[in-house]
Amino acid sequence: MTRIRRTATAAAALAFTAAATAVLGFAGPASAHVTVNPKEATQGGYARVAFRVPNESDTASTTKLEVVLPENAPVGSVSTMPVPGWTVATEKRKVDPPIEVHGSQLTEAVSKITWTATGDAGVKPGQFQEFPVSMGPLPKVDSMVFKTLQTYSDGNISRWIDEQAPGGEEPESPAPVLTLTAAAAPGGSAAPASATAVAAPDDDDDEDGNGLAVGLGVAGLVAGLAGLVLGGLAFTRTRREPVAKS
Repeated sequence: MTRIRRTATAAAALAFTAAATAVLGFAGPASAHVTVNPKEATQGGYARVAFRVPNESDTASTTKLEVVLPENAPVGSVSTMPVPGWTVATEKRKVDPPIEVHGSQLTEAVSKITWTATGDAGVKPGQFQEFPVSMGPLPKVDSMVFKTLQTYSDGNISRWIDEQAPGGEEPESPAPVLTLTAAAAPGGSAAPASATAVAAPDDDDDEDGNGLAVGLGVAGLVAGLAGLVLGGLAFTRTRREPVAKS
């Protein structure tokens, strides 16, 4: 009987685990990939983003990161933040038509950024590193796709270059994507007065509120009168009782 109970318990546990795996998708850990953070910015503005690079190797370190800026969305101003232990280099390309930045017409734009680790500064197994970039004015497109190559110390290269089809599943090696939203129209960020003003109570609310106030007032008056009556009775009883002789 004990063996049967143990077998039934084990079978139930296996069934529960299988159900949880099927429902919650715990079949295995998802593969981490290079991303851009934050994931959204505003068209026409400047943004500080960081390329977040996790190390997926158990034995090798990430020693190089190459980020290609999209050709269909050139950016006039691109600057990088120093990352300790890493050198950075940029490549440019000709753009036509020119990009206007602060009244100037630019005929070149950064096309690629490459970070290279020096010494022992590579991203080691179980770690990640962020590579900050400031860029703008951001183009008036829906998104910017940054195809990225991640090189390891053993020579292996992870190619994060796949673009996701609209409405499709995430590809196996997705490229980092920065979603761009349209800038708010002048005065569009301010909420309408009707939305920010405190709503005045309607007639039903007034009646309910007044009724509640009246009810509470009557209850308080009754309680006060009851207290006065009890106090008077106690005082009368005290006067009628004879004083005990010593």
